[in-house]
Amino acid sequence: MIAARRCPIRLPRPLDAAEIRVLGCLLEKQQATPEYYPLTLNALVAACNQKSNRDPVMELTEADVRAALERLRADVLVWPVEGARAERFEHNLDRRLQLDAAAKALVTVLLLRGAQTAGELRGRCERMHAFASLADVEAALARLAAEAEPLVVALAREAGRKESRWMHLAGGEIAGAVTPHPHGAAFASSASDSLTERVARLEERVAELAEALDRLRASLGDEA
Repeated sequence: MIAARRCPIRLPRPLDAAEIRVLGCLLEKQQATPEYYPLTLNALVAACNQKSNRDPVMELTEADVRAALERLRADVLVWPVEGARAERFEHNLDRRLQLDAAAKALVTVLLLRGAQTAGELRGRCERMHAFASLADVEAALARLAAEAEPLVVALAREAGRKESRWMHLAGGEIAGAVTPHPHGAAFASSASDSLTERVARLEERVAELAEALDRLRASLGDEA
């Protein structure tokens, strides 16, 4: 007998910009730098305000982030880790939304950078999940969009754009969305996707090097 497929439990309410950024950062650091996860409040503030891999760039204060954490904690979307010397926080989206590795990476990048094409998502997910092809990205997005309570949506192609973009639904419903093709290849991919992927990978590599340099400077400062 085949077990019935369980649908993800929808987020309890539309989230605001600070809450979306906090969840995106917790997801990102868990996958990309697990040695630093769960995150302290200071680390989470720094992650929320990163100048790289964020759109829009934000300037949240410690009070802003703590308030967002409290609201998310009330919805059982994050919680503090007990027993840590410094207070640390982790998310609960793995259980709440039942995300596999591919879906988790895609949702993470969408939360952090907003609407993107499948090609951009493939390049920017590389540190968290390596997609074998653009078709794999499109198929994973289509699965997320086809849920009874979808987590992402395909946006109508804008004038002058060759590719359509995808967006998360954590902030609520979005006007102008379109229904993806049921087999996953929702939109025709152009040759420009390949250039977009290369640029996205370069951006990710530069961001990794910048973060590594920041950690090295911080460690040298601690030792001084």
